Amino acid sequence: MNLKLLVIISSLFIFLGCSDTDNTKAFKVTVKNNTNSQPLSPFVVLSHNEDYHLFKIGMPASIELEHLAEGGNHLPLAVSKTSNNNIYNTFFKSEEIPPGGTESIILSSINHKHKYLSIASMLVNTNDAFIGETGLNISSLNVGEVIKINAPVWDAGTEANSELAATIPGPVSSGEGFNPIRNDKNQVVIHPGVISNDDGLTYSALDTNLRFLNPGAVIFITRIK
Repeated sequence: MNLKLLVIISSLFIFLGCSDTDNTKAFKVTVKNNTNSQPLSPFVVLSHNEDYHLFKIGMPASIELEHLAEGGNHLPLAVSKTSNNNIYNTFFKSEEIPPGGTESIILSSINHKHKYLSIASMLVNTNDAFIGETGLNISSLNVGEVIKINAPVWDAGTEANSELAATIPGPVSSGEGFNPIRNDKNQVVIHPGVISNDDGLTYSALDTNLRFLNPGAVIFITRIK
């Protein structure tokens, strides 16, 4: 009798374990660089609940977002889950996305709590321009379904858009990246675009090829499991 009960309990445990595994989801996030000549920094993806916001329009950027928007450094955002209980997991790439190119990442072991995604990447030949989306609800996606987002270019508002070679970290000048001093409007807004040296801003490190239009990137989120 006891042996039969033990077998039933063991079988139930195995069944529940399989059920939990089957309930996890997986997604593929693909970012396509829409710009003519602006490389995008390695992008970061955060899975979180409804209380987290990567940014809010008209509000100051977090210090973690400032690191990404000014220097292309995704690591502060990638480790932010250790200090923010609203973030469940973070995923990131190590490769830049060249103009016209794409990069993808697989998000595995996503469960029912992970209803929202936020994504960000820097236009590296700028002062603090980034593409980003926050609070993307993925809970209703079925296997094989895709969300497509035309992602605009945002201005982090943490560094003045001087376009000086000394303040742009990308390959056109290899200048400074992150600087803790905020000398701009200190609010996230749609980026007004750049004024190149070909446009008459003689000290700009950028030429007309480095101008950009919206959307700066296209993001695809596909449920694969």
